[in-house]
Amino acid sequence: MANAIRVHSPGGPEVLQYETYDPGQPGVGEVRLEQHAVGLNFIDVYHRTGLYPIADKPFVIGLEAAGVVAEVGPEVTGFAKGDRVAYAGVPIGAYCDERVIPAHRLVKLPENISFETGAAMMLQGMTVQYLIRSTYAVKPGDTVLFHAAAGGVGAIACQWLNHLGATIIGTVGSPEKAALAKQNGCHHTILYREENLVDRVAEITNGAGVPVVYDSVGKDTYEASLDCLAPLGMFVSFGSASGPVENVSPATLAAKGSLFFTRPTLMTYTAKPEDLQASAKDLIDVISNGAVKISVDQTYPLANARQAHEDLEGRKTTGSTVLTV
Repeated sequence: MANAIRVHSPGGPEVLQYETYDPGQPGVGEVRLEQHAVGLNFIDVYHRTGLYPIADKPFVIGLEAAGVVAEVGPEVTGFAKGDRVAYAGVPIGAYCDERVIPAHRLVKLPENISFETGAAMMLQGMTVQYLIRSTYAVKPGDTVLFHAAAGGVGAIACQWLNHLGATIIGTVGSPEKAALAKQNGCHHTILYREENLVDRVAEITNGAGVPVVYDSVGKDTYEASLDCLAPLGMFVSFGSASGPVENVSPATLAAKGSLFFTRPTLMTYTAKPEDLQASAKDLIDVISNGAVKISVDQTYPLANARQAHEDLEGRKTTGSTVLTV
């Protein structure tokens, strides 16, 4: 038997139950993993609360982890027992010490990257990869607005965008988080509780606005973000920390400069195995060459996932957070 954090019904952090469970045996095309570290992400909160419903009950949440292949099922190629691997994305079920997973969702983890870094980098890092390389391909000289610049995704994005030659405007919630964002390459920080976002962006860009806004906050920042965009600019919604964006009006997008609105997901961008491997390679390359450093600022034992969720939702965390097994 193995251990997992399971949810019997959606709700607050208290619904996270540390229980024994049977991960089963790997079938065709599957492997069994012994996990060493599990990544914590805000999408885990969405699954836990039911904002993103999971049909099966009880279910194990989590979309990211790193570990070692313990057993290989029939017809698996490219992986062997003992391989160091990491993954991010569906199928859900990462909050455990052992699990069965399709082999085509795995990426080999180089020896120079620890399990903790591997668990912290995959979902957030590949999210950044598709956001800045595919959804809107950032070019040298672009000025971009990135909300929650001191969070896990923001920390990676600031480093990677800086590496690409972009100018980064980041929103943060405190002077301490502003300092952290600047350490990661953010050129301009805006304290969203104290400063007017639209005015500050206009000041920084000399009234031109930005070609793209990356927003994981949602409801609280949507309207102001549109007013920060240049004509033909793109609003990229990839999260809903303050609640989902509602009532998106095509007429409003037209009136504000023929703007684009998109709601991309990592699952779509990495659905094909070849796309997953290409995204992971891009990420591993910038980590291996030192352009991006993964900061694991908090670790919790897997059994303490409830506390980790409370801290994440209370905005007490910075950088990346890992549950250790």
